[in-house]
Amino acid sequence: MLIINKKVQEALSHNKAVVALESTIISHGMPYPTNVKVALAVEATINQMGAVAATIGIIDGDIIIGMDAKQIEEFGKRQGIVKVSSHDLAYVTSNKLWGSTTVAATMIAAKMAGIDVFVTGGIGGVHRGAETTLDISNDLEELSKTRMIVVCAGPKAILDVEKTVEYLETLGVPLVAYQSDKLPLFYTRTSNINAPIRLDTPEAIAKLFKSQVEMQLRQAVLVANPIALEDSIDYIKMEQWIIEALNKAKQQGIKGKEETPFLLKYIVELSGGESLEANTKLIINNAKLGAQIALSLAKERQ
Repeated sequence: MLIINKKVQEALSHNKAVVALESTIISHGMPYPTNVKVALAVEATINQMGAVAATIGIIDGDIIIGMDAKQIEEFGKRQGIVKVSSHDLAYVTSNKLWGSTTVAATMIAAKMAGIDVFVTGGIGGVHRGAETTLDISNDLEELSKTRMIVVCAGPKAILDVEKTVEYLETLGVPLVAYQSDKLPLFYTRTSNINAPIRLDTPEAIAKLFKSQVEMQLRQAVLVANPIALEDSIDYIKMEQWIIEALNKAKQQGIKGKEETPFLLKYIVELSGGESLEANTKLIINNAKLGAQIALSLAKERQ
């Protein structure tokens, strides 16, 4: 059921730096062929920095830790791939289906393989209107019980970010803003939300995680890495697009696991591709930081 790429397995066996990557961004996050191009660019970024990239996906029920270029290409083109979280991970594997791993499912698979650093775009969280819908991403629950370092660009901007931050605190998840006193909001570099923790170096993040391990705290360390200033989208402009996209989703009755892909795609249309460009830049930016953290963590363990 668990198939680990030979290069990834070798790196893990010799305590080398390995960075896990999700596959939902390929199958549901971006259109083809941009999705494949970005996925391969993210892997190349990590590999060039001296770490080993491991894109995770499910093929015919097997969890692949480190998909090759052909498998990533197929993920980018194939229709009907299941978007998998923790609650349907066993269903997809037992029924020999193809599945793309969300943040939660990627964390589970990465931990099974022994990988401690995972890079994504943005995490899921408390959705707007959750006080009536109870729509809260399973990503948050997984962050509370699977210990690893998760690098993102902050909670997805389509969420109720303030409630997401509060819920992370309730779950005991350390939320670190990298080189910032304010929490980044995915497409937007900064916000008016104070960062619970600020750390300024990959080494400091690795040391925090090492302490988390030594004290046997089960939570992940969530690192919010601000998008570069030149790639950041104005908050007010982005909020207008988000509200319009949310209204469109409501009109069409789109909710649950289908809502986020719909919103992201519709925002790409509204922004004339500007949000897709920002999404591409931020995941590359996260990959660089993730590789640096993984290298620092490997050094800490020597």
